[in-house]
Amino acid sequence: MSTEETYDVAIIGGGAAGLSAAVALARSLRQVLVIDDGQPRNAVSHAAHNVLGREGVDPQELLATGRGEAERFGAQFRNDRAVAARRTEIGFEVDLAGGQSVAARRVLLATGLSDQLPDLPGVRKFWGTTVLHCPYCHGWEVKGQRIGILASGPMSIHQALLFRQLSDDVTLFAHDMPDPGEQAWAELDALGITVVTGEVARLEGDDAVRSVVLASGEDFAADAVVVAPRFIAHTQLYEQLGGTVEQHPQGAFIPTQERGQTEIPGVWAAGNSSDLMAMVSMAASAGVLAGVAINVDLATEEARVAVERKATAVS
Repeated sequence: MSTEETYDVAIIGGGAAGLSAAVALARSLRQVLVIDDGQPRNAVSHAAHNVLGREGVDPQELLATGRGEAERFGAQFRNDRAVAARRTEIGFEVDLAGGQSVAARRVLLATGLSDQLPDLPGVRKFWGTTVLHCPYCHGWEVKGQRIGILASGPMSIHQALLFRQLSDDVTLFAHDMPDPGEQAWAELDALGITVVTGEVARLEGDDAVRSVVLASGEDFAADAVVVAPRFIAHTQLYEQLGGTVEQHPQGAFIPTQERGQTEIPGVWAAGNSSDLMAMVSMAASAGVLAGVAINVDLATEEARVAVERKATAVS
């Protein structure tokens, strides 16, 4: 693979975290390269919520605007996928699927995550529209409707309680859920949440969910179904560089210190790669903090090198 010029920072991932970091770094006149393959996690969603000043913005529009802002300050972009990374004398080298390599003094992993959904017919079809997981991301849009909670993970009871705040008609489909304990059953009963036992076979509907069908053939009307995916952070590059991921009941992630620094010197992480629960606005904030921290780290190194060079020249 051929290696091009050395950048100050290679940002892997052009989502909210990566773009926010790119803007912060480019505004500090850093040479920044963002490597992104154009497959954002929220591509299936029609709108991004809790984004101050851009509430309900189309996710693709938001990313396009952010990319334009980063380019305006000098950030460069490569529409490619990073497939390998290694440490070098000057910092790091990142191999791209397209056959080239890029060198950088620092690396920010804004690689995001993938949602591992329950393996039931209909779930993938309606994911991001009427199959949901986050009450803060999608709850307002289904308020007052018939909401089904598919018990597909450890967060299902928690989801039922939160979505009950948004509708009087909430049904928990126990599916293969283990017994949550007396307290949980009491809370569900007190809040008027209906519990349906029995294995769920599929979700049905045309352009949206219309019903939850059990293996027994029983059919329950629903306008939205909530699932609890397992979050699979994209940690391959981090592990290649020698990092160790941290396990969480909902998935593995890259552990970081304050402002996104990882255990690997010169490597930062931001967004869903290091915070499985981060919404768009939270990921963007983490990206800015990481960008600031990286700029400070580079400036500190440059000052040290300048002192050493001056001392050598004097001697």
